[in-house]
Amino acid sequence: MSEIRFLSKIEQMAAHLRKEMVRGRWEGLMPGRLELATQLGVNSKTVEDALRQLEREGLLVPQGVGRRRLIVLPKDLNAPAMRVKILSYDKDKGDRQLHFMVDALHRLLSMGHSAGYASKSLKDLGMDLSRVRRYAQKQETDAWMIIAGSKEILDWFARQAKPAFAIAGRRRGVPIAGIGPDKTVARRAAVSRLVALGHRRIVTIVREERRKPTLGFPERAFLQDLEAHGIKTSRYNLPDWNDDAEGLHRCLDSLFQHTAPTALLIDEMALFVATQQHLAQHGILAPRDLSLICLDPHPVFSWCQPTVAHINWDYAPIVHRMVNWANNVARGEDDRRQSFTRAEFVEGGTIGPVRREGIKT
Repeated sequence: MSEIRFLSKIEQMAAHLRKEMVRGRWEGLMPGRLELATQLGVNSKTVEDALRQLEREGLLVPQGVGRRRLIVLPKDLNAPAMRVKILSYDKDKGDRQLHFMVDALHRLLSMGHSAGYASKSLKDLGMDLSRVRRYAQKQETDAWMIIAGSKEILDWFARQAKPAFAIAGRRRGVPIAGIGPDKTVARRAAVSRLVALGHRRIVTIVREERRKPTLGFPERAFLQDLEAHGIKTSRYNLPDWNDDAEGLHRCLDSLFQHTAPTALLIDEMALFVATQQHLAQHGILAPRDLSLICLDPHPVFSWCQPTVAHINWDYAPIVHRMVNWANNVARGEDDRRQSFTRAEFVEGGTIGPVRREGIKT
C-alpha cells in the first residue's frame, strides 16, 4: 500500500496561505476571499474553506460579517529548526494517511522543522520495549512523536534526554507531553444508547496494549458503564486475542460460537473493517443481526450505506498542540503538558434494536 496521501484542494490552499502568512506576505488583516481568489486564480469557495481551516488552527480570527480576518501568528515562529521523528503505530494500517497527521507534518515543515516518519513502526518492533529502545537510540533526531504508544514505551521515552510527545496512547500518569481524544463520555453515550435498544451482551475489541499489563482508563470506564446499567462484566466484554489478523478472526469466531454478542464496539478503522468483513462472510450484518460501532472516525463512513456509527472528534486542536509543542521544545522549554480533545458519539445506521431470535452462525 502506498504511504502517500494527496492533499485536497482546500488543504493545498490552506498550506499555501499558511506558508505565505509565515513569510510575511500579509500582515495585520488577511485579504478577503474574493481578493485572494483573484490574486491566486482559484475558486472563491475553495479560498473561503481554506480560510476557515486557518481559523480552526488559530492563525486567523474572524472579525464579523463583511470584515477581514485578523492574522494571529505564533510568537515562536523564530524558534530554532528541530529534527522531529514520528514513530507510527503501524505504518501498514494507514497511520501515515491519517488526516490530522498529514496536516501536522505539513505544518511542522512550514515552521522550518525537519519532520518525517521513522523507518520502523511500533508494530514493526513488536511493541517490545527492548527493541524500541535499541532502535530509537540509533536514530539521529532532536525529538520524538509517538503514535498510540503503550504505557511502558511512553514511560521510557519520557525518561530520555530527547523530548517526546505522545499522540493518543496510554499516556495517563506518564510525565510526557501529549494530546488525544477523550472518548470516555462519548463511549458512555454509545453504551447508554445500546442499552436503551435492549442490548446486554456488549463487547469492546481493542488492541493488546490497551488491555495489558492492566486495562487502560477508557477500558476500565467501559466496564464501569456496563455495571452501572446492571450488566455483570467479565473477560467476555473485553476479550483477549493475539494481535494479528488470525488472532482477531479466532476471537470473533469464539465470541459467536456460544453466547453471541449483540453489539460490538471496535477500536480503530482497520479492526472495524476486518470485523465487519469477517462477520459478513458468516451472514452476520449490521444493523440487522447486531450493532457495530467504531471507536474512531474516518471520512469514508459518510459514504457508507448504512452510515457507520462511530466516535468523532475535531482534529484541529491536536495538530495545533503538536506544532506548538515542537516550537516550545525547540526553544528549550520542558513542555510536558497533556491535554484531551472532546469527542462525541455519532449514532449512524449500524446500530439497532436487539434481534430477539438471536444470531445463527
